[in-house]
Amino acid sequence: MPDNILEVRGLKKHFDLGKGALKAVDGLNFEIRRGETLGLVGESGCGKSTVGKTLIRLYEPTEGEIVFNGKSVSKMNAKEQREFTRNMQMVFQDPYASLNPRMTVGDIIAEGIDIHGLYKGKKRKERVLQLLADVGLNPEHAGRFPHEFSGGQRQRIGIARALAIEPQFIIADEPISALDVSVQAQVINLFQNLQKQHGLTYLFIAHDLAMVKHISDRIGVMYLGKLVELTTSEELYANPLHPYTQSLLSAIPIPDPDVERTRERIILEGEVPSPLNPPSGCPFRTRCPHAMQVCAETMPPMKEIKPGHITACHLY
Repeated sequence: MPDNILEVRGLKKHFDLGKGALKAVDGLNFEIRRGETLGLVGESGCGKSTVGKTLIRLYEPTEGEIVFNGKSVSKMNAKEQREFTRNMQMVFQDPYASLNPRMTVGDIIAEGIDIHGLYKGKKRKERVLQLLADVGLNPEHAGRFPHEFSGGQRQRIGIARALAIEPQFIIADEPISALDVSVQAQVINLFQNLQKQHGLTYLFIAHDLAMVKHISDRIGVMYLGKLVELTTSEELYANPLHPYTQSLLSAIPIPDPDVERTRERIILEGEVPSPLNPPSGCPFRTRCPHAMQVCAETMPPMKEIKPGHITACHLY
């Protein structure tokens, strides 16, 4: 088995709106190693959720290549495609909208099992009850409907459904953003426990930087459809290189009043440009305090500034 479970090369997803192309994802290159968690962060509208939906083929890529377990997804035959859909699953942002209100929880969880013909009869029921136990729910919950549960419980049901067909890779698309703060930590701990139990690999999409640091091995930062920085979680927080990453991290509150009072915040000027009409060169240059003439002329390539620390900025 290759070390990288997923490789993304030149991935683009553009939406034709008639008056121009909305460049939601515009040329991403990254890989995810087997068993790790890659966090993907950025402001709302930067394209991070579109990345997840394009990887799992809810959207067809406009351009680029997705390689999963050493095979190009676009070149897979029917049998390989079926195996791909089994091995890559998604946990959605809204736990209520993603669950069929007319189905019981047991049938929601077992839907993938039935489609792939994995378990039948008594074994199917045992598998559903085991999955409920794995995510912290009770056996009697199998006969209830989604509206009878809290937001945190519904997200647990969504996680159980994703686990049902024993995937290798899970895309978690802002899985805690719709939950109460008190429930978020419980769900994050559940993700981590399940990763250890089942040897899972995660792409964890979020905008809560503190939570992403807690769960991720490496973190990628997106701005206006492009990846601007990628490194380990510890390195990103200790030594952010890209001006956009620096501004994001400066906005995280520190639970020490003395430090919080004296530290310097980086306040960005102006609005996020439209992905319908992005700036020339570096997309961040219109808000960057360090912008130079070269920033307007050419898009900086992703460069390895330190071992394992990659960024796209003309400052380096």
